[in-house]
Amino acid sequence: MTTTVTPSTTEVSASHPALAPVSLTHRPGRWIDGWNPEDSGFWQSSGRAIARRNLGWSIFAEFLGFIIWQLWSIVVVMLPAAGFDLSSSQLFWLISLPSLVGATLRFPYTFMVGVFGGRNWTIVSAALLLLPAVLLGFVVSQPDTPFGVLLLVAALGGVGGGNFASSMANITYFFPQKEKGWALGLNAAGGNLGTSVAQFAVPIAVTIGAGATLNIALAGWMWIPLILVAIWGAWRYMDNLSSAKADFAASAAALREPHLWLMALLYIGTFGSFIGFASVFPKLIADQFPGFSTFQVGQAAVSLAFLGALVGSLARPYGGRLADRFGGARVTVGAFAVMALGALSLIWTLPLQSFWVFLACFLLLFAATGMGNGSTYRMIPNIFTARGIATGALPGTPGGEQVQRKAAAALGLISAIGAYGGFLVPQVLNASQLATGGYSAAFYGFVAAYVALMVVTVLVYVIPRRALAGQRI
Repeated sequence: MTTTVTPSTTEVSASHPALAPVSLTHRPGRWIDGWNPEDSGFWQSSGRAIARRNLGWSIFAEFLGFIIWQLWSIVVVMLPAAGFDLSSSQLFWLISLPSLVGATLRFPYTFMVGVFGGRNWTIVSAALLLLPAVLLGFVVSQPDTPFGVLLLVAALGGVGGGNFASSMANITYFFPQKEKGWALGLNAAGGNLGTSVAQFAVPIAVTIGAGATLNIALAGWMWIPLILVAIWGAWRYMDNLSSAKADFAASAAALREPHLWLMALLYIGTFGSFIGFASVFPKLIADQFPGFSTFQVGQAAVSLAFLGALVGSLARPYGGRLADRFGGARVTVGAFAVMALGALSLIWTLPLQSFWVFLACFLLLFAATGMGNGSTYRMIPNIFTARGIATGALPGTPGGEQVQRKAAAALGLISAIGAYGGFLVPQVLNASQLATGGYSAAFYGFVAAYVALMVVTVLVYVIPRRALAGQRI
């Protein structure tokens, strides 16, 4: 059975058939045909309500995805107290492997919405979260669990990292161009907050009523009811859009664009630093201040690690807003400068052995990575638009439409490549500790990288270039 809704006609130019009045058809399986959010009459009458409903459940599912993705970042610092005998290097691998898997899964996940439908894939991707959540609870309950098994279960947590790509791809189809930025920003920030919530809630949950023994299995099992709610909510309230197609041609074209790779490098520096530092922050606190890792409620400084991911997540929308006002490249340059300053401050103040100074330096670093996340992501569509203008593919023309498709594909690809920073940052810190017995060498390397990325941003995107039609990026 199908139903058709035709909203009131709005004045539409004959030269813009994409803005023709919408005839919306609902098919079984919650499929919607004829979706066109650019039609103002349709958008005001029913489109916005449908889009916001899908956005809300998308954020919730992605939020849980980030929680499962980053669970091991807080679980690893509890393993020694739970009886596990693991080296620091092994703990770093348990932290970093989910990021490696999650970043890799973002590539296929980008296309799943077009293949299966946004609602359908949200149900599947949310259901996949049950596997790492359930298995984590079992393997951490047995201190004699082989390291290889722990590593496998941690790797399964990477399915949560893939959710970001499919969630962002799905939401971009629901909203008109003028509201896309805000909707995608909410979706991204809502997901990023999952890291903070996991690091805040898990230390509390596993210690309440535990006495001398941590109930560490709860770190995984406590999320199962919420995952089931997300599955039900996606099945009951979300929709599939027939207009959402997997654009393999645009992705292939975007991969041939040199600016995609350059922006991916900048995004590794910003988002990669955010997710990488967020994942290792609890371990760094435990390593630098071992007296705080007792996990007694009210005494666990490690539980304050959630503040890093929280500050970075909340800063992201402001980075995008400042980019709208001053230009994404300028804000990105400022973000890299503050990131370098924050990393230097950590090196200079580590000998003080002051937890609060350590925390303040890291929060400055997290705030800068969040601002950089927003500004670099905002640069991407501007760069592709400028490239189109420089080559004569003006907005509103067939060539301009192809440029928009490439830009949309580039957003997904760059978000996937940038997530590899979540693997690189912990492994650089691991290498530094193995080679020198500390982390200062790694942070000097981060400072050098941030300064180099800042110079590249200035030379390529701040200084007007003919290849970008002299546009402000």
